[in-house]
Amino acid sequence: MAPNPKQAPKAPRPRRSMPQLPGRGDSFWLNLATAIVVLVLLAGAYSYFTGAGGTAAPTVVPVSQVASDINAGKISSIVVDGDTLNLTYTDKSEKTSKKEPDSSLSQTLANYSVDKAALDKVTLTIKQQSAWQFWLEALAPFLAPLLLIAFFVWYLSRQVKGAGMQAFSFGQSKPRLTDPNDAASRVTFKDVAGAKEAKEELLEIVDFLKNPKKFLDIGARIPKGILLMGAPGTGKTLLARAVAGEAGVPFFSISGSEFVEMFVGVGASRVRDLFLTAKKAAPAIIFVDEIDAVGRVRGTGVGGGNDEREQTLNQILVEMDGFEPNEKVIVMAATNRPDVLDPALLRPGRFDRRVVIDLPDRGDRLDILTIHARKKPFAEDVNLSVVAERTPGFSGADLFSLMNEAAILAARENRKTIGQFDLIRSIEKVMLGPERKSHVLNKKEKEITAYHEAGHALVASLLPYADPVHKISIISRGRAAGYTLKLPFEDRRMQSKKEFLDDIAMSLGGYVAEKMVFDDVTTGASNDLMVLTNLARSMVTSYGMSDKLGTMTFAEPSEKAAAEIDAEVKKIIGEAYAKAEDIITTHRKALNAIAAQLVDKETIEREEFEKLLIVNGITPKKKEEIVIEPKVVNF
Repeated sequence: MAPNPKQAPKAPRPRRSMPQLPGRGDSFWLNLATAIVVLVLLAGAYSYFTGAGGTAAPTVVPVSQVASDINAGKISSIVVDGDTLNLTYTDKSEKTSKKEPDSSLSQTLANYSVDKAALDKVTLTIKQQSAWQFWLEALAPFLAPLLLIAFFVWYLSRQVKGAGMQAFSFGQSKPRLTDPNDAASRVTFKDVAGAKEAKEELLEIVDFLKNPKKFLDIGARIPKGILLMGAPGTGKTLLARAVAGEAGVPFFSISGSEFVEMFVGVGASRVRDLFLTAKKAAPAIIFVDEIDAVGRVRGTGVGGGNDEREQTLNQILVEMDGFEPNEKVIVMAATNRPDVLDPALLRPGRFDRRVVIDLPDRGDRLDILTIHARKKPFAEDVNLSVVAERTPGFSGADLFSLMNEAAILAARENRKTIGQFDLIRSIEKVMLGPERKSHVLNKKEKEITAYHEAGHALVASLLPYADPVHKISIISRGRAAGYTLKLPFEDRRMQSKKEFLDDIAMSLGGYVAEKMVFDDVTTGASNDLMVLTNLARSMVTSYGMSDKLGTMTFAEPSEKAAAEIDAEVKKIIGEAYAKAEDIITTHRKALNAIAAQLVDKETIEREEFEKLLIVNGITPKKKEEIVIEPKVVNF
């Protein structure tokens, strides 16, 4: 049951001006100001440490004073560093002086009549200056400004340089590489449950990558391209990685949308770079996900055959034709829209091996759940078979989300193990969305919702081709104010006309119950009406299930045909309405009992629902009672 779409009109929100983002000019001036500040700080630091600001400068005394202090016995040691004399006095004070250039210290002191006996009491140390230190001190005053200017220029040109480097790498493909030696990211067929037929098809590719000589010696050529087709979430990418993992070869993966850019020619350049990289690493696998982004039928884009997408597709075709017979590079691609691909992609010599990956059946779902259950602590009541039974139509990705949601629910409630109740709740969360606990129905709305869902459940239980009811609830989930969960006993690949007609009648059960009980209808049935109308129209226009219009499909019907289609759709819905009305009128007592139970408990599980049916004289639907009429059909 859909929520009421009528809402009070919202007050117009005041327009807010878009904040002004700094442009390229603002960025330049910001970089310039930063560079000037850094330059000033570096210059100040250089002056501080090379000048008198770093430490207190020692007192400078003349050589004549040094000679007098030696004679007086005031100096304890002298360190000669070139022409500089570092003096240490007996009172621990330090002074400095300069001797005459190109003359020894002893000669200088002798000229000042220093007593030899007094000089012998002074410790003399000659400090040898290395060549690099000499040149560093000589060139530092010149190099430091030059280095600061170079840093200033580099800082300002950094942004321009980065743009230039991006321009050089613009045509590179940059695929994601999965190394076969990386055990953590390696995937094999053991990690992929279900898809038995697909794995058998792909085992030939693995064998070729491992032993190409066996095929080449007999003159066989393995398909160059393998196209994986299937619904979203069925494991196409995972299977491709498993092929690379089984063969132990590098796996280059890229999305089809990553080839397409605004500039014509960039995508073709990236295709060339991708194939060149893979050939260097051969044997290898190239995997292009969502290839329909670039592989759509040509000639439909703006600009004829010169737009970027078509140029990229042309380059892919050329690269796949350019393989030599002995080149061990396999191209794999995935799509859920094979009908829109260009025929040139699908011809022999390119993607001539097509592998269809279906949604998993019950046994496959159990295997997938077992894989996703690894490293998850389960309670003793967990039964994955029940979960597999309740999830028809779920893909592998849906099942992964289910297990993850169950773990989140358990962690949210501070429990250390995952219970069966968590798994059942997560099924409904994946299918319908989270519970809307804040969406509280008033007493009248709750009663209407209860009768609406009771109408769905009652009609489904009495129609021979409708799926059995597993759960009824008037707790809001997602966009639904309530829901009736009905699941088939067995997975089906096809649906018959009788099943469609019963589905339409079941969908009308809520609408009929509202009208019969309250003599009024609400917007809660809007989604039901939309779904059943589309189903009835598909029966007439796509499935050839109209008695009047016959076995024809109508892609673009004429005005006369459209009127006849509308009349047939109205007839199908009218007959289904009469069927639902008859059931609810006949079993009004059962309808009231189901609705009352829903108002009281809000949720009814299958066992409790079947007890209500038995009490009111209705035999619950069992697996062996499902009517299937055998027919001979020539495909």
